[in-house]
Amino acid sequence: MTNRNLACLLTIGMVFSYIAFAEVASQPEALELQSRVDHIDTLAREPMIVQHPSGSLFVSGYPSQVTGRDWTVPPLLWLSEDDGRSWIRADLGSSSDGAQGNSDVDMSVAPDGTLYITSMGFDRDTREGTHVAMGVSTDLGETWRWQFLSQNRLDDRPWVAAGGNGVAHAIWNGSAGVSYTQSSDHGVTWSTPIAIAKSGGSSHLAVGPAGRLAVRVSPIGASANTFDAEADFLLVSSDDGVTWTPQAIPAPIEWDPTLTDASAVPRWVEPLAWTEDGYLHHVWSDGSALNYGVSDDLGATWSISTISTTDGTAFYPFLTSNGSNKLAATWFVKNPQGLSAHLAQLNRGPNARGVEVLKAPSFVPDAWNETTEQRSLSPAGEYIPVIFLANGDLAVVSPIQNIHDDRWGFTFWRFAVRSK
Repeated sequence: MTNRNLACLLTIGMVFSYIAFAEVASQPEALELQSRVDHIDTLAREPMIVQHPSGSLFVSGYPSQVTGRDWTVPPLLWLSEDDGRSWIRADLGSSSDGAQGNSDVDMSVAPDGTLYITSMGFDRDTREGTHVAMGVSTDLGETWRWQFLSQNRLDDRPWVAAGGNGVAHAIWNGSAGVSYTQSSDHGVTWSTPIAIAKSGGSSHLAVGPAGRLAVRVSPIGASANTFDAEADFLLVSSDDGVTWTPQAIPAPIEWDPTLTDASAVPRWVEPLAWTEDGYLHHVWSDGSALNYGVSDDLGATWSISTISTTDGTAFYPFLTSNGSNKLAATWFVKNPQGLSAHLAQLNRGPNARGVEVLKAPSFVPDAWNETTEQRSLSPAGEYIPVIFLANGDLAVVSPIQNIHDDRWGFTFWRFAVRSK
């Protein structure tokens, strides 16, 4: 099936998918900031965070301000064993071990404690990806085993996610579309990659219960070297990636193929998450609103609601689940007053349509765009990650990118539901 025929089928499906609307109960500032820790080291751009079953926290990122043109440098990893109050640099191994990547990173941890980190290389002279590497640790990050999943020109945006059954899944994209592979032996071997979408970008990957997977395919691919407007859909699997079914996105959105239109909504990661009941969740921006969709039939139909509105532009959302019936979303808002980050916890009700939204006060990461002419706040990437901690609190990580004050690193933010 061609992408054009697929797009037509998905468009027809949309007529039947957008008729249900979720019931929303919003509680502004029901979350409160518990602590903020600025870790000054080197830039952790586009960070990711996971919590190991032991309680240890890991944060990854990439240091574009120092080694950005060398795609053979190891990615960065930090470890905290005191609930995020302090951090130390973890040793991922050397470039000769295969620990290579100066750009996008992702992490996941399996229920048995196996850690996965994937990273891509990016040639900043040619503006092209160089490879996707995967590192695996079974001893709490003490040692790592590395291998290349791909070493093709235009490799881009890898994601990794470990399922409850121990199977690990990875995707990335390039000139030939979106590739998928999996490992069922703790990352020792990976299946031969297959193309699950013939064009488009690997916008996000989510793993759910009972072998359920979802991939968000987006028009922008290969580090913005390709654009296919028809590649704007979901791929869903209910058999651990053996077969994939295309589904329409919950609502149509617009993309800027040039990435230069100041009036367009900035887009890159369009995030997905599963809850333990097998429901699939998605958040996206239409500009002035952050919208939320939930599907109880593997993405065939959706209930849609708005979880936040703004007098500016909402953009670059992220979404995660605690594995039960709670989700958390982050996003940015830009308006004439500046740039701010936002967080909400989404508590699922007893049915697909009900959701309670607990919001945190907005916060401002220490990240900036700096030129000789001006200085302005920056998202320093295409998302800020959020996870549920073991005690139910929420942890957010944002880059510290401040050349004016020579401050580089990341901020660890902890939020909790406000005590009544």
